[in-house]
Amino acid sequence: MAEEKKLLKVTIDNITIEVEPGTTILMAARKIGGDIVPPAMCYYTKLKNTGGYCRTCLVRVAVGSTTDPRPMPKLVASCRTNVMDGMVVENITSPAVLEARKGVVEFLLINHPLDCPVCDQAGECDLQDLSYEHGGEGTRYEFKRRTFERIDLGDYIQLHMTRCILCYRCVHTANQVAGGREHGVLDRGDHSQIATYIEKSLGNEFIGNVIDVCPVGALTDRTFRFKNRVCFTKPVEAHRDCPTCSGRVRLWMRGDEVLRVTARKDQWGEVQEWICNDCRFEKKKVSDWVIDGPTRVNRHSVISAGHYVGVQKPKETFSAIMGGSKPKLLMDIHSISEVNTVELSEIQGPASNKTFTEDPHAVGNNPTDVKAGKGRNINGTDSTNPNTP
Repeated sequence: MAEEKKLLKVTIDNITIEVEPGTTILMAARKIGGDIVPPAMCYYTKLKNTGGYCRTCLVRVAVGSTTDPRPMPKLVASCRTNVMDGMVVENITSPAVLEARKGVVEFLLINHPLDCPVCDQAGECDLQDLSYEHGGEGTRYEFKRRTFERIDLGDYIQLHMTRCILCYRCVHTANQVAGGREHGVLDRGDHSQIATYIEKSLGNEFIGNVIDVCPVGALTDRTFRFKNRVCFTKPVEAHRDCPTCSGRVRLWMRGDEVLRVTARKDQWGEVQEWICNDCRFEKKKVSDWVIDGPTRVNRHSVISAGHYVGVQKPKETFSAIMGGSKPKLLMDIHSISEVNTVELSEIQGPASNKTFTEDPHAVGNNPTDVKAGKGRNINGTDSTNPNTP
């Protein structure tokens, strides 16, 4: 008989659990669940060598182990610290951890712009949730912020480095999932940035997954930018026979239109199965997919607004009353109202008044999508912050 593994006991916020050797404090907390799970902006279960960059998952080890009960001298990153037998960990029960986490959030927001109203990531942004739950009321930062010009990394991905928090997820995804990368971290210290060498495009078959792993709005889908808000769309699970990937995706729909295609994610916001660029960017029709059913959304999420599961559509009574006869179309409302039928999924940019009155394929210029030197403030950028260069 195979020798059974010895389980280790760890206590996190007064809750004791047994885990296998090699388990990190973060994964042990996720086994317990609830509010005691530390937030994580850089760690990703399906990627190797992640964690330890953002420091948002800091915890206090009050008791090191049964053999050495001394507390660890400083706060540790729970995603990089393995559990020891008899370890006692404090997360939300420690005032020092909560104060340190507030400082980490303030540090992450030093250069990050407060452009949530115009950001495509708003409503499903990890940094937005982190700042709301663990951030402070204001910032002490008084210096000029870093700004970058937006860069189109190919036909499908746009990089907005001003929003980046350098979590390195996209770099690891390109290395381990896409099988090669044209981008990485350039420069050092406060000059570090995610960039490509001489602005090369990202064209690998699985490179679109960098959009899903990005916890902020730094890497966005160019086929979806400014077309809709995530809280106005309805996520549904779907699949198709794809020769490249599993074909199991999540469709974000508005009515009968597919506005965006993403990979399915678990309760921790991590991708369940990687999907290819063809499924993500090219298959934007309902006929391309087999619908599995609506996505179960956490009721605390903004995405759950107006999204109901188990709603039954009322039966049509006209046919029953008229002996099986179907109603006839008396007039076309679009011809009467002189309003064009607009397919939002086919618009190549932000909609404008001209889109709905003259040309259904016309696009406008979003004021936050202008290039450096042509912005709306005196310094020629698109920021409304007076400290922004």
